[in-house]
Order: sequence, then structure tokens, then C-alpha cells
Amino acid sequence: MERMIIFCMLFFCSSMALTTAPHKIAKYKQLFKTIKLLETAVKDKDVELLHTPENPVDGCFFTAVTCFQKGILKLQAENSQVNGTFIQTVNVLRKFTISNTGKQCESSCESYEKKTPKEFLQSFAKLIKQVMR
Repeated sequence: MERMIIFCMLFFCSSMALTTAPHKIAKYKQLFKTIKLLETAVKDKDVELLHTPENPVDGCFFTAVTCFQKGILKLQAENSQVNGTFIQTVNVLRKFTISNTGKQCESSCESYEKKTPKEFLQSFAKLIKQVMR
């Protein structure tokens, strides 16, 4: 009887571990699509350039995502026709979270090069693709 209970517990734990990964991948894929949607609606001319993290080291994903979330708040809609959708999309990206590995990164948001909003979003999409792997 005890062996049966232990077997059931091991089976349950292993099945939970296997179902967690696809959920996160689906979340990142949806986030990637959201970023790509925002790229088409963002104003790219006569706007503030944004600090854009590129190729962060493994432990610095949390810091990079935080930088992107700060920069997203500075984005502007290309025109008033896309403004409602734009605001909803920005809110989705602003609320996205990634677990903090606890490692301290030596770089801050201000240490990254400033780029246009479209380049900023392309770098964010690239970071999400790295996280999905």
C-alpha cells in the first residue's frame, strides 16, 4: 500500500512538471504576438529614443524585462485610430512578469544604447524568443 501511494505521488509530481512548461511557452508565445502587434501601431518618428537591452547575460533577463516595461510606458500610438487597442496592448505588456533569478546584474537600464521605438520592440521580441528556448 505504501509503495502504491509513493508511486502515485511520484506520478502526480512528474505530470505536473511536464504540464508547467507548455503553459509558460504558450504565455511567451502570446506575449511575442502582442509585441509584434504593438510594432505596427507604435509611433516611430519624432519620439523619444528608448534604452534598449540587447543580448543580456543569462542572469539578467529579469533586469532586461524591467527595462522594457519602463520603456513601454513611454511609447506613443501612431495615430488616434489605433489608440484604444494600443493602450490595451501596452497594459498587457506592462503587467507581464518573469521570475527573478536573484542574481544581481551589473548593468542598469540607462547603460543600454537608446533606439527607436520599433527597434526597442524588436529587441523585446528577440528577448522573449530567447526565454522561450
